[in-house]
Amino acid sequence: MIERYSRKEMSEIWSEVNKFKIWLEIELLAVEARAHLKEIPKSISNQIRSKAKFNVDRIKRIEDKINHDVLAFLTDVSSTVGESGKFIHYGMTSSDVLDTCLAVQIKQASKILIDGLKKLLSILRKLASTHKNLICIGRTHGVHAELITYGLKFALWYDEVSRNLERLERAAINCAVGKISGAVGTYEHLSPEVEEYVCKKLGIKSANISTQIVQRDVHAEYLMTLSLIASSLEKFSSEIRHLHRTEVREVEEPFTEGQKGSSAMPHKKNPILCERIAGLARLIRTNAFAALENINLWHERDISHSSVERVIFPDTTILLDYIIHKMIYVLENLKFNYDRIEANIKLTKGLIHSQKVMLALVEKGMTREEAYKIVQSISMKIWDGNSDFKTELLNHPKITKYLNEEETEKIFDSSKLLERVDYIFKRLKLD
Repeated sequence: MIERYSRKEMSEIWSEVNKFKIWLEIELLAVEARAHLKEIPKSISNQIRSKAKFNVDRIKRIEDKINHDVLAFLTDVSSTVGESGKFIHYGMTSSDVLDTCLAVQIKQASKILIDGLKKLLSILRKLASTHKNLICIGRTHGVHAELITYGLKFALWYDEVSRNLERLERAAINCAVGKISGAVGTYEHLSPEVEEYVCKKLGIKSANISTQIVQRDVHAEYLMTLSLIASSLEKFSSEIRHLHRTEVREVEEPFTEGQKGSSAMPHKKNPILCERIAGLARLIRTNAFAALENINLWHERDISHSSVERVIFPDTTILLDYIIHKMIYVLENLKFNYDRIEANIKLTKGLIHSQKVMLALVEKGMTREEAYKIVQSISMKIWDGNSDFKTELLNHPKITKYLNEEETEKIFDSSKLLERVDYIFKRLKLD
């Protein structure tokens, strides 16, 4: 069966029901805070909490008439508590509710994303350990370079995801910022203690200073963090796509029974999941750019950011959650073609050891310039001919003057590479 994305938790965070639940809790906590400050009787706070509720359909009908979502919500909720409804939203402005709600949603979304990254880290740790000593060809500029191991590839990704996890954990705290400071941020009608109380109860930070809104550099930082994570996932998917290519075919993303790769060509097994990850990462980066555009608002606030954020926050968090789990699925089911890995190592007939030859000649007393020139001239013959590198070295008088057959054979031994792999793994605490 083809793996499908069926997680609902992230989309539910941005649902109207969850939004209104958070709005209601913000309003109730603000009333509760005023009761703690003895500005209103505690009995009224208790009464409002016990009676207050909302009806989504009713809110929608009211909003259709008055064209204001927060006022529609307040009208509906106030109708359920009677005369005490006058204490709801006292001294507050719409953005006190909207921005504080957004902070809570950021916190909720971040937990899901953090859990996903932790699972991805676990899989990468396992892959790195399992394939620690699986030697393969390294490539620079797309051209065969020297040997590495698949364990190192996955260890590199593990380290990058670790950094992204740290960034997201930091952003989840720094960017979940609420405010209840009134129409222009002066607390003229409500004590700052109300804001502190509400935000503490919700488990978010209070803005140090605000206008009618939390400043949008805060939210841009969060979207930029998600963009960095998406870009890393695109990088991983691009590597798999290159390794999946017919000419390489060292690894392949999962291709399930009954799956079809092309409407025209039955033989095709395309890396569609990795291509999808790469494509959606572009959307996420675009949303981060929109968040940067939101920073510049008029005076103490305009509303040009609002419509944008109703799209970019749900879309970005849902998309990132999606591609994290797509990458998890790909890596959990990645197919290794070990014969192709070995064949590609041999493809350049030993040329991948050219630096080791050059350095061996330097150690024996040849100048680096001369060693480079000789090894390069031999290498160019291998590219265009039928011979192999080791044979040419053993038959070249300038090489044999410095290196005997045993020393030349030792150059083609890759065991030293694995010693260095151990060092890297210890540094990453992957052992």
